[in-house]
Amino acid sequence: MNSREVRQRFLDFFAEKHHHIVPSAPMVMKDDPTLMFTNAGMNQFKDIFLGNIPISFSRVANTQKCLRVSGKHNDLEEVGHDTYHHTMFEMLGNWSFGDPARPTEGYFKKETIAWAWELLTNVYGLAPDNLYITIFGGDLGDNLPSDEEAYDYWKKFVSSDHILKGNKKDNFWEMGDTGPCGPCSEIHIDLRSGSEKSLIRGSDLVNTGHPLVIEIWNLVFIQYNRQDGGQLATLPAKHIDTGMGFERLCMALQSVKSNYDTDVFQPIIRKIEALTGIKYNVNPTSDVAMRVISDHLRAVAFAIADGQLPSNNKAGYVIRRILRRAVRYAYSYLDQKDPFIYQLLPTLVDQMGEVFPELKKQQTIVGKVIQEEEASFLRALTHGIQKFNQHLLEQKTGNIIDGSFAFELYDTYGFPIDLTQLMAREQGRTVDMEAFNLELEKQKQRSRQDAAVDTGDWIILHENTDTTFIGWDVISGKTKLLRFRKVKTKGKDIFHAVLDSTPFYPESGGQVGDTGILVQNGINYQVLDTKKENNLIIHLLETFPQNPDLDFTAFVDSERRMLTANNHSATHLLHQALRNILGNHVEQKGSYVGPDRLRFDFSHFRKMTKDEIKEVETYVNEIIRNNLLLEENRSLPIEEAKNKGAIMFFGEKYGDQVRTIQFGDSLELCGGTHIEATGRIGLFRIVSEGAIAAGIRRIEAVTSKQADEYIEGRIFTLESMTELINNPGDPVKALANILALHGDLQKQVSELSYKLAQAEKDKLLKQAVEYGDIRLVTAHTILDSQAMKNLAFDLRYSEVNLVMALAGIKDGKVSLGLIISEDLVKTKQMNAGQLIRDLAIEIDGGGGGQPFFATASGKNPTGIDKAFSVLQHWLNSNLAGSK
Repeated sequence: MNSREVRQRFLDFFAEKHHHIVPSAPMVMKDDPTLMFTNAGMNQFKDIFLGNIPISFSRVANTQKCLRVSGKHNDLEEVGHDTYHHTMFEMLGNWSFGDPARPTEGYFKKETIAWAWELLTNVYGLAPDNLYITIFGGDLGDNLPSDEEAYDYWKKFVSSDHILKGNKKDNFWEMGDTGPCGPCSEIHIDLRSGSEKSLIRGSDLVNTGHPLVIEIWNLVFIQYNRQDGGQLATLPAKHIDTGMGFERLCMALQSVKSNYDTDVFQPIIRKIEALTGIKYNVNPTSDVAMRVISDHLRAVAFAIADGQLPSNNKAGYVIRRILRRAVRYAYSYLDQKDPFIYQLLPTLVDQMGEVFPELKKQQTIVGKVIQEEEASFLRALTHGIQKFNQHLLEQKTGNIIDGSFAFELYDTYGFPIDLTQLMAREQGRTVDMEAFNLELEKQKQRSRQDAAVDTGDWIILHENTDTTFIGWDVISGKTKLLRFRKVKTKGKDIFHAVLDSTPFYPESGGQVGDTGILVQNGINYQVLDTKKENNLIIHLLETFPQNPDLDFTAFVDSERRMLTANNHSATHLLHQALRNILGNHVEQKGSYVGPDRLRFDFSHFRKMTKDEIKEVETYVNEIIRNNLLLEENRSLPIEEAKNKGAIMFFGEKYGDQVRTIQFGDSLELCGGTHIEATGRIGLFRIVSEGAIAAGIRRIEAVTSKQADEYIEGRIFTLESMTELINNPGDPVKALANILALHGDLQKQVSELSYKLAQAEKDKLLKQAVEYGDIRLVTAHTILDSQAMKNLAFDLRYSEVNLVMALAGIKDGKVSLGLIISEDLVKTKQMNAGQLIRDLAIEIDGGGGGQPFFATASGKNPTGIDKAFSVLQHWLNSNLAGSK
């Protein structure tokens, strides 16, 4: 029975028992502050158990994707090393929600136990003798007796020696410190061989951690409510909540000894074999790596599909950590030095995309995010591992890794501390975490000092008065001061002022805050910026009025406001153009709107072509020339706005009443300032388009005066280039001829470079020093990088047992070249492309290349000799022994 059949038979069985089959809830929790991820099938039904929402269906069943990597359910370090722990897993479940008004529609222990036994033995065909049942054995602290009701129902199907009484920890389920709870029955299965069973009974191994005597299903009988004082009260309506481990069930039904040997994981593992050339079930170390990768791929892919991108905080950090753990195993044990895990995604989608369509729908963006995250971490990983190994070589004694060095890896190279600890453990060492945490705290303290703001208390002039924003209609108006305070930041005093009415727009929604002046008795007080804090519109003043009780006149910088409004309205037109031309998948992911430019971040999976960019510009400029009037509604019910198709932005929160801005087909919810007609924009021009993250693109554009200046600048550049080539009739053809001539000259330079390399070759070879059977040359040279390359190709096959490191300095910058003869590459697996990275660290640079030749560049000429020493030390330690 394959996994698809296993899952479908479960759902079909409970559908026949009049259960409503519901889809899996997202694995990433959005509305529950107590959980980052769905860690059990019941999570989506918590509000029903708590009585917060009405019961729509009394009987429900589903398969729920779950993630357990934090809190008390943290199995991350076991994943891959045993046969049955996972990060992401499926939980098959059936529920009965008791309703006192409709008692006949639900069910409780009798039906739950009978159906569980029927499904496992009759439908799935599991041998009854291999199944063991645990029931709640009672608890004196809660004054609860043994669950004899469950015992009596089980006795109808199972002999008494297969029914075990468990403690409160194993057999009493609680949602939290308070709330619905109750006893439970676990169903365990013994998958050992007959000879093993003859030596020790399965009942003696239940709940002892044996990998082949495992729990597969938990039946929870929710019949109590834990009150604030800890007392238990009987619920008026009783509920059923069950959860069965899908992967473990497949292991039992497919007669294998590991979840990873089922068809849930084997297609992914076979794909790993094909990509790496390494066979599974041959080497224990690589086997663990394959299990880790196959598990973590699932967790990461489903999390991203549910909208959680890897990041450096909260749920995003958990996903990033899981992916980086997989990358580290692939790098260290499967020799995968390039992004590799993303190539496994199509196999996963083939397996699970039908059951979980969100994975198939989001496949492109999931793959791009994984690939980009892999590439980013591999860069950090390569540097970190090299530095770590070099540190081990230099630290000749002791088993404790210096905490300050671990912090350097973390702070400078982005190397996670948990991976440093893992690599240390693999070397029989530990990291001095006290010293690490001390360095981390010092960094936090420095950051706090840099960001320190000394904020004084508010001086209240008028109580219980709200600010009225008048800036949608006017840019000036009479006002008075409600409150103020003094703020010291970076050694400078400024003042925060709150007015009773203001035309100043506070920074929000991507639009910058207004600037301008407050005028009192002929004195101007500069408004440096306007921000929003706890629903207060705060004006930042450089100097404070001598008479705060007197009225002011507020003037917004009109030109700056107009330029900003131009760009904001153009942003709306750009959004509409992108959706029309690229597709409705385009969604805003961020923006900046200021007087100087606009920036628009949006979801799209590929670089825009020149034709697409031109088409977007043309679309926007046509709307500008049509001079469409602004249609504004400041108080529209949000449901009505949705029905009209108004675009709502990523990350924004809206009330019941919203403001809409419309220019023709462009209709968006927005609180910013806009122009009255599109003709005021004048001209729209895209300056750049590029990627900022996987599946996220960014457009920068200018309008009005800045667009004119941009065009004038391009024309000036073109005219200057034309003058430099003597104003030909056809400047493009003239420039092509110059480039062709340049190519010929470069060819001549290459030929001279080759001759120079030949002239240097004999001199360099005479400087060789023997390290065992290896000849090493380290020298400063006048050769440039091209000449070094010519020399490398010349020496690759003509010399044997040769390692040559050359360094040149030009304009204060260092060039390194590393040449290794082909015989050493093949017989001793030496790799110049890898070794050069270690050398590059000493010159504060980076590099790479092929196994026989690699180059690096850096900015520290004083590190050349240290780089040569690192190479000599590596030869001594890894290949040649003492000279």
